[in-house]
Amino acid sequence: MQERETPANTGDKDKTGNESKENVLAQNSSDVSQAKPRIGDTRPAPDSKKASQKASESGNRRRRKRRKGKSANNNPNSLVSGAISDERVELDAETLKKRRGRERKGKAVGRYTMVVHVDEGITQIATLEGRSLIEFFVSRPSDDVSEIHGNIYMGKVENVLPGMEAAFVDIGTPKNAVLYQSDLATGEHGKKNELVRIENVLKNKESVMCQVTKNPIAHKGARLTQEISLAGRFVVLVPNSSTFGISKRLPERERKRLRQILEKAKPAEHGIILRTAAQHITKEEIEQDVNRLLDQWRSIEATASKSKSPALLYREPEMPFRIIREEFNKEYRSVVVDDLSLFEEAKTYLESIAPALAERIEYHDPDSQSVPLFERFYINEQLAKALDSKVWLPSGGSLIIEHTEALTVIDVNTGKNVGTSSLEETVYRNNLEAAKEVAHQLRLRDIGGIIVIDFVDMEIPKHKEDVMKTFRGELARDKTRTQVFGISELGLVEMTRKRIGEGLKQTFQKAQE
Repeated sequence: MQERETPANTGDKDKTGNESKENVLAQNSSDVSQAKPRIGDTRPAPDSKKASQKASESGNRRRRKRRKGKSANNNPNSLVSGAISDERVELDAETLKKRRGRERKGKAVGRYTMVVHVDEGITQIATLEGRSLIEFFVSRPSDDVSEIHGNIYMGKVENVLPGMEAAFVDIGTPKNAVLYQSDLATGEHGKKNELVRIENVLKNKESVMCQVTKNPIAHKGARLTQEISLAGRFVVLVPNSSTFGISKRLPERERKRLRQILEKAKPAEHGIILRTAAQHITKEEIEQDVNRLLDQWRSIEATASKSKSPALLYREPEMPFRIIREEFNKEYRSVVVDDLSLFEEAKTYLESIAPALAERIEYHDPDSQSVPLFERFYINEQLAKALDSKVWLPSGGSLIIEHTEALTVIDVNTGKNVGTSSLEETVYRNNLEAAKEVAHQLRLRDIGGIIVIDFVDMEIPKHKEDVMKTFRGELARDKTRTQVFGISELGLVEMTRKRIGEGLKQTFQKAQE
């Protein structure tokens, strides 16, 4: 799960228009079982027989079940994991104090809380802002097939379709993945910004290295790119690229400081993007992150040279660790985990990437606590409401959210909100509430694709501008890319949101199976 940053000097291709292309049926291919390495282990994955033997020895203990999903790797000992270096940069007491964030009466203070619940091998992750649920994720044991975002494969081209400007690639998952012409690494076949035909670059049965940018959804296979990127805590390495960028979320003064560091730390043959998490980070920490990613890339290249396609070359860390890497900062009050094995592993992981925040991870013992973890934070209640098509607004208005195959429609109603002064004022206030809640629901329900919102009609132009300003401001807090148009003559707002997963409803249903 990589952070969706917008670098200063690199463009971000809008691929929303390709959604319709992905309805092409993919071909099936077989899988091979894969043993999984530990997070933070710099060694190769263990032999699958030894791994299964070790798991059986600890069968009676209450331990989190390891993921045994299927993968395409035909050589388990060569798989590269998203390892974290054991080397740490020593920081002085003053720096550590600044990074620990705010405290009140000895307790951490923050805007967000991450809650991680493990049950029979299924990991459920909820993010709260205050007491309000804003994001929900599920990681299952079979996620080597369905949760493969960020994984790198040596794939085999099965079919090149010039008419679709795409190719189907066998990466060892049940459905072949799709690689579009816009996601090719042209190399010697063409210059930058020059249109290159996919049939001139790829041939049937050819082996290609590629990375998953979108998980398989329903009948659609995964989406691939040849523009590989490796994410660290502070840096994103873009191999064989001239990319040079710094997150636009950082203030200008900090960007200037980081630019000077980046010019010296950037490898000559690879591109670098500094993430938002790099704010106030030292030169030594950035250099360490770059060196670790370079070692990771060299290992991937070495593995690729010995692998027979289809093969899994690199697996992203499991979802809890990806979210900690991407999201966790001093704005989080705590990470609460109810599985001892995962708690110990996550604490070690957090100590390696953010030692100043390692104390903010807590263990919720389900045996000694009278209330289950999700009930303690009222998560189950909020999930039940998020699965309902009707959402109530504070003043009595409501939203009706309906999903179709082509798009999602959201209708805004005044409902019980009768106002006090005038109809225009009542509608205006109702729409302002709706704008905030729609942005919240899009993020919580993970709604992607085309979205049409029918706000209640307003007559005053300034009111329309205020509603759109509020809506765009709330969407800016969502790291998933969105594109919003103004209110049309029919009073409709058309927008798109990048489709990353299957959505909350499908995710929750899978967790209950």
